[in-house]
Amino acid sequence: MADSPRTSPRAKVAAVFRVTAGNFLEQFDFFLFGIYAKQIASVFFPSDNEYASLMLTFATFGIGFLMRPLGAIVLGSYIDRVGRRQGLIVTLAIMASGTLLIAFVPGYATIGILAPIVVMIGRLLQGFSAGAELGGVSVYLAEMATPGRKGFYTSWQSASQQVSVIVAAMLGFALNSWLSTTQIAAWGWRIPFLIG
Repeated sequence: MADSPRTSPRAKVAAVFRVTAGNFLEQFDFFLFGIYAKQIASVFFPSDNEYASLMLTFATFGIGFLMRPLGAIVLGSYIDRVGRRQGLIVTLAIMASGTLLIAFVPGYATIGILAPIVVMIGRLLQGFSAGAELGGVSVYLAEMATPGRKGFYTSWQSASQQVSVIVAAMLGFALNSWLSTTQIAAWGWRIPFLIG
């Protein structure tokens, strides 16, 4: 019996690509904050003490990780109710909202204390979203797997995360090659957030 279009190998590959592409984007957005911590520190957490500024930035980065369990519980339940595909689209929208906040908020020099508050809200949204994305993608991939291949299908979730970190690092390297240190510090660090 021939495979239906829904279960053909090409359809399976396309489905895995769509799901892992979303996971790739989520993780890309989530980890950019750590890669550009120095620039974010100077724009949003300026201080006479660079160490204190950087520690405030890493504390804000960490807030995203604290939100992940809450996001996993709340959005995981939501995904069960509305379906994997629709639920994962919602998680992507939440992640994109957090990323856009970080990319577009003016710096501390322009809007004062509101700048780090908006960045913190962006990180909270990113963490909330990422908590459900990982589990949701894993379950979705396991559900679409052919018999005896659940481990292989689910492994694409982790693979897409690792590739996102590599791509983020390569993009950072490229930007450092094309732009001056001053340009990166002033506005260049925002480019990867906009791409994400």
